This record gives sequence, C-alpha cells and structure tokens, in this order.
Amino acid sequence: MDRRKFIRGVATGAAGVSAAATLAAPAIAQGNPKLQWRCISSFPNSLPALFGAARYIADYVREMTDGQFEIQTFAAGEIVPGGQVLDAVQNGTVEMGHTASYYYVGKDPAFAFGTTVPFMLNARQQNAWFDQGGGNELLDAFFEKQGIFARPAGNTGAQMGGWYRKEINSVDDMKGLKMRIAGLAGQVMAKLGVVPQQIPAGDIYASLEKGTLDAVEFVGPYDDEKLGFVKVAPYYYYPAWWEGGAATHAMITLDKWNELPKPYQAIVKAACEAANGHMLATYDWENPKAIKRLVGAGAQLRPFTQEIMQASFEASQEVMQEITGKNAEFKKLYDSQTAFRAESYLWEQLSEYNFDTFMMIQQRSGAL
Repeated sequence: MDRRKFIRGVATGAAGVSAAATLAAPAIAQGNPKLQWRCISSFPNSLPALFGAARYIADYVREMTDGQFEIQTFAAGEIVPGGQVLDAVQNGTVEMGHTASYYYVGKDPAFAFGTTVPFMLNARQQNAWFDQGGGNELLDAFFEKQGIFARPAGNTGAQMGGWYRKEINSVDDMKGLKMRIAGLAGQVMAKLGVVPQQIPAGDIYASLEKGTLDAVEFVGPYDDEKLGFVKVAPYYYYPAWWEGGAATHAMITLDKWNELPKPYQAIVKAACEAANGHMLATYDWENPKAIKRLVGAGAQLRPFTQEIMQASFEASQEVMQEITGKNAEFKKLYDSQTAFRAESYLWEQLSEYNFDTFMMIQQRSGAL
C-alpha cells in the first residue's frame, strides 16, 4: 500500500465528515426547535426514587437533544400541591407532570389502571400489559378524553401493607381505623370498616404523630424509612394487596404533545421507558437494605392474617363489580387486565413461583 495515498485518503474523508456535520447542524436546529418545559411532581425531593424519575426524564431528554429540549423539574408544592398535578397539566399551567394516576380516581375510577388495581398485577405483569397487552393503547384513548398524553415512567414493585399504631389481627380490628391509603384501595378498605384518607406524602408523618391517622400505607422500606414512620407506628404489615406493582406516569398536556416534533416525541417516550426500568431497579436494590435498617430501628414485621386477606379480596371483587356496572371505560380496562391476569399468573406459577419458592427454602436452610 502507498503510505502517502493512504494518508491523503484519510485526510479527505475526515474533511468530508467535518463538512457534512457543519451542514447538518443548522438543519437539525431548524427542524427541532429549542424548547423549555416545566415538569411538576406529586412527590417531594426527599424521595429520590419517586421524585428522581422526573429528573431522570429531564436529563435524558436534554442529553438526547443536545440541550435543545430543556425540562425544568419541580417537587410537590413548588408550583402546585402534589395532589393537583393532573389538574395543572390539564389546564396548561405546566406542560408536563409526573404522578400516580390513581390519585385521581375521584375524577374517574378508570384512572386507577394507570397505576394499580387491588389484587391485579405485579410490576412485570403491569409492564407487559402496558407494552404488549394493549394497556397503553386503551389508556391512550382514556387519557385523550382527559386532555393529556401519558406514558408509564416508573414502577415501585410490590409495596408493603403499611404502618399501624396497633396490631391488626382480625377484620374487627380494622373497624374505625383512620388510614392514609390511595386509589381504589380506599373504597375496598371502607367495606371493612376503615376510614380512608388521601394525604400528600409531606403531611403524613405529622398526621400519624398527632393521632389524626391510625395507620398509613405509602410505598415500601426505602421511602418509608425516609419519612420516619417507624418512630410513631411500629407495626409494619405486608403485603400491599392493593399495590402489586404500582406504576407512575409522565403526563403531558395533549396540545403540547401534539405540537412536539416527531423526533422529540420519540425521545420523550424513550426517556419514560428508561425511567420506568430505572425506578424499579432502584427499589429492588434499596428495599432489601432498608428493611434491615427498619427492623433494627424497631419495626415489627407482621403478615396480614388469612382472614383479613380473604375479606379484602371479597370486598375488592364487590367494588370492581359495582364500578364496572356503571362505568364503561373502567369495564373495558378491567376486562383487559383481568384476562391478562388469568394467563399471566398461570405462567408465573409454572416458572417464577416455583423458582422463588425453591430459593427461599435454600436461604432458610443457610445454603445461600
């Protein structure tokens, strides 16, 4: 090979690439304008996994657009209270929000399916239903009527059953209990005699400490430890039959979404998908360590009794039937998830359940 010809060829090629990049840059800038959005969260910045999802999306979008698309993030209360994120997105106060859609079941019970429904899906099943089972498409049609576009943007995994100031051994022990609980689970608990309350994260501890609340469910060890519940309500129950895999969503004002250039839409969708996996991995990494610290701090772990679990399941079925009988949108979503649940749990029993059971036996025997 002629060394001088080779060097000249490399130089010519490099010059061509440089020229192409110089020509391409203005075209990209023209096709994809510089944008600045605001994204509000339902969560305080003291909860890095939940509030962190909004930041994760913002960072992803900024990096993928080389700074052309900037999203400022705001914690709960900085622009609107945490429970008003949907309203602020709907009315255009901000372009975007990150929240749990089941906070808004008072507007329409169908919002529950964006997060979780009692005795339904775990995190993996929830993601499969969204992505492969038609869940996103069904929710798209529902959310469009609400004036928003939304995508899953985080999942906590299975949650804990909450903190209680006293032991709960029977359904009778639940009667009159004032409990902070979100979504449709509050309606189910009400059938068991509980008085449900929906209180933003930042106000829960004070209510529990003062005795305004007797019990609280929030997420799980990693978040609950940060909120200090163990100091005032030592009994920590499991499982959260109402939250087998609670998803959060990024919500965008529909007009703003439709105005976004297609490349930006694709980047936002990819950012939400990345945030979804990142949050679940964070909880799976942090919860095992946090539960050990909580037990060391005095948390007394308790399983719900079979009586309570069965009564809760039956009450849940009643609530589902009542709502499906009068809400066609809810019924469409419920029928879709129910059909998928039947198939999915059969597969889980064959694979995941038997594997997990074997591994738990090995751990208890000291082999792990």
